[in-house]
Amino acid sequence: MKRYLLAHDLGTSGNKATLYTTDGHLVKSIVYEYETHFFNSNWAEQDPEAWWQAVAETTKAILTDISSKDVAAVAFSGQMQGCVCVDQTGNALRPAIIWADQRAQKETLELVNQIGMESFYKITGHRPSPAYSIEKLMWIKNNEPEVYHKTYKMLLCKDYMILKLTGKYATDYSDASGTNALDLNTMSWSEEIINAAGIDKDKLPILAASTQIIGGVTSEAAKVTGLCTGTPIVMGGGDGACAAVGAACIQVGDTYSCVGSSAWIALTMDKPIYDEDMKTFNFAHLIPGLVMPCGTMQTGGASYSWLKNELASFEVLEAKRLGKSAYDLINEKAKSAPAGANGILYLPYLLGERSPRWNVNAKGAFIGLKMESKREDIFRSVLEGVAFNLNVILNSFKKHISVKEMVVIGGGAKGELWRQIMADMYGIPILKPNYLEEATSMGAAIAAGVGAGIFDSFDVIHEFLKIEDKVYPNRDNTQVYDKMLPIFNECYESLVGVYEKLSKL
Repeated sequence: MKRYLLAHDLGTSGNKATLYTTDGHLVKSIVYEYETHFFNSNWAEQDPEAWWQAVAETTKAILTDISSKDVAAVAFSGQMQGCVCVDQTGNALRPAIIWADQRAQKETLELVNQIGMESFYKITGHRPSPAYSIEKLMWIKNNEPEVYHKTYKMLLCKDYMILKLTGKYATDYSDASGTNALDLNTMSWSEEIINAAGIDKDKLPILAASTQIIGGVTSEAAKVTGLCTGTPIVMGGGDGACAAVGAACIQVGDTYSCVGSSAWIALTMDKPIYDEDMKTFNFAHLIPGLVMPCGTMQTGGASYSWLKNELASFEVLEAKRLGKSAYDLINEKAKSAPAGANGILYLPYLLGERSPRWNVNAKGAFIGLKMESKREDIFRSVLEGVAFNLNVILNSFKKHISVKEMVVIGGGAKGELWRQIMADMYGIPILKPNYLEEATSMGAAIAAGVGAGIFDSFDVIHEFLKIEDKVYPNRDNTQVYDKMLPIFNECYESLVGVYEKLSKL
C-alpha cells in the first residue's frame, strides 16, 4: 500500500498543493491563485481566508485519486515576514500584511533608535526593516489599536493554515527568524526587542521545530478539506528554508538561488554570516542546528512578470496564437541581444528594495536608452538587472566563503538564457534540478516525512533530487559583466537622492 506526503506551498500569488509518494515521486500538483492588494505605493495585503480556501480546495482536488487514509502527514511552506492578527477563536482580525509591505518605516526607526542597527543585527541576524513582522505588528498597535487589543496571537501565513487545521497557535524557528523578534543566538523570542517594540510577548506564538507534529486534523477541518480526522500536521517552515532543503542545500557551504516573485541567494552554514555592511541576513534553517545566510530582493521574477505584462504585449498575443509561453518568446527576443544589452541597465526596484539596498524608496529604472535601442535590448536588460542585483548579494557572501557552484530553482530557472546570464555574471556553474517550482513543497514534504518518522533525516533529498542541466560561464560575457557591475552600483547610488524626492511627491 502506497503512503503519501501532502505539502502546501503558500506563495505570494497562490497556493500549490503537491502530493508525493514516500519514495519521492511527484504524483500531482495543483495551484489555486489568490489576489494581492497593492496600494499606497508600497503597501501589500492579502485575505487570510483566501489562503484557507486555497488550501481547502486544493486538498480536496488532490485527494480525488487517492484515499485520504493513505496520507501519512501534511506540512506547510509559506511566504515569510507577514503579520496575521487573530483573535482567541482563531479568526483573522484584518487582512494580512505580507512580506512586500513597507509601511512600518516609523516603527523601524524606533527600534533602530532604541537598540542600534548593529546590536539588532547581532541579535536577530537581520537589520530592522519594515519588511519584517514585528515592525508590522508595531504599526498595527500604533495605527489600529482596536485590532491590536483584540489580537490573541500574531501568526505567519503557514501558521494560520495550521491553526485552521489543528486549532494550535505555533510557528517554527525558520519563520520566527523572519519576524525580527527571534534571538538567533538562543533560538528564543528576544526580550530586548519585544520590550523595545512595546509588544505584549504573549501575543507571539509558541516556537516549534519544523519536524514537530503540531497536532492532528480536527473533525471540522476534515469536513472542509477531505482529510481524515487526526491526520498528522507537521510544522514545516518558511518558504526560503523549505526551498533550501528542496534544492539539496543541506550541508555547510551548499549554495542555492530561488527566482520566484522575489528572488534570493542563500547558503547553509553552522553559524551566521554577519556582513560588515549588513547587506545580507540570516534565517534559521529548516534543519535544526543550522542557519541560512540569505539575501532577498523584492522583485526578481516580479520584474520579469512586469516586463511581460507592460512591455511585451506583442509576445503575449503571439504566444496565445502559437500555443506557447510568452516568456519563451521574450527569451528568444532577449537572446538576440548581446551580453550587456547594448549598454542598457535595468534597476529592479519596483517595490522598494530589501537586500542589498535596504531602501523602501528605491524605484525601478532603465538607464542607457538610445535611439538605436531595441526591444530585445530592453528585454535582456531586465534579466541582467535582476542577476546584477543578486550578484551584489553573492559578492557579500564571497567575502566569507568560496562558492563553487549554485543550484537555481523557481520559475525563473526554467529559462536557459537566464541561467546562462547567471553563470556568466557569477562566474560559476549553474545547476538546474528536476524540481524547480516544486522544490519548496518538496522541502516541506521531507519535513513531514522526518516528523512522521518515515525518513531518518533530511539527507533523503539526495534520493529525490536530480541535476538535469549544468550551465558553465562564458568567460567573454563574464568580462563584460565584471565591467558593468560597478556601473550598475553607481547608477543606484546616484539615484538615491532622486528616490527620496520622488517618495515625497
